[in-house]
Amino acid sequence: MAVSVRDTASRYRGRFAPSPSGPLHNGSLLAAMASYLDAKAHGGQWLLRIEDIDMPRVAPGADRIIMQQLLALGMQWDAEPLWQSKRLPRYQHVFEQLLAQDRIYGCACTRQQLPPDGRYPGTCHALRLPAHQARSWRFRVPPGTECFEDRWQGPRHQDVQAEAGDFIIRRADGYWAYQFVVVIDDGDQGISDIVRGADLLDSTARQRVLARALGYRCPRVMHVPLLCDATGRKLSKQNHAAAMDLSAPVATLNHAWQALGFEALSVCDINAFWRAATPRWAARFGILQTCRRDSA
Repeated sequence: MAVSVRDTASRYRGRFAPSPSGPLHNGSLLAAMASYLDAKAHGGQWLLRIEDIDMPRVAPGADRIIMQQLLALGMQWDAEPLWQSKRLPRYQHVFEQLLAQDRIYGCACTRQQLPPDGRYPGTCHALRLPAHQARSWRFRVPPGTECFEDRWQGPRHQDVQAEAGDFIIRRADGYWAYQFVVVIDDGDQGISDIVRGADLLDSTARQRVLARALGYRCPRVMHVPLLCDATGRKLSKQNHAAAMDLSAPVATLNHAWQALGFEALSVCDINAFWRAATPRWAARFGILQTCRRDSA
């Protein structure tokens, strides 16, 4: 069923949320492009969030490099960027709320004590450890199966308690866990649609369970394919993927566009690329564009 921009433009808010551990590479461009196109096809907003909560992995200046890369490819965000490192008091406030509600608990387990599949067996679930004995803090996952529709991957379901168990929201090193802060940020920013790489698909059920516990509405999700190297490994900064080439921006955009399953666009500049790509994206995902105010 086609969705009209008239119905979605006023409430569509998407985001691109890179970790500043290095420059963007061709793999991260796929997620950036998909999230940008989906927001523009809906006539909505596209936000930029710098996910620098994992401080040991942050590369100095990488956030600014990422912003320059996006602008060089014609991707302009629609509001002031948000840095997670500036929101620590907010995360602490939510943590204290969950603690008061007995939705979280301290855990003394080490990584070596977990089963090979990573599922937490609930060892500390009922121990009521004093705070000074807790290595990490876990969210009490309620029973039940989490079901959702992924706009690229199709129907998904997961029994989070059975398959993942109570998950960490504050790590043993004192840093907030990704699963915790991303839910708070998406909720506080009013994100309606999350478009990101398929490597994060498995996190979605956990994030939806936590979002509901915090009183947030769960965003729609789309998990796009990953770009892999010649050995089949996902392109990533950890695997030393090279920064994307900005010397030929149209060719770089077309490379990502084709990796998303589209035919290369015969265009002469980046503005023409986005003008041509946006309606093609809209057509593929049944987004009517009759009410768009511009063709960009």
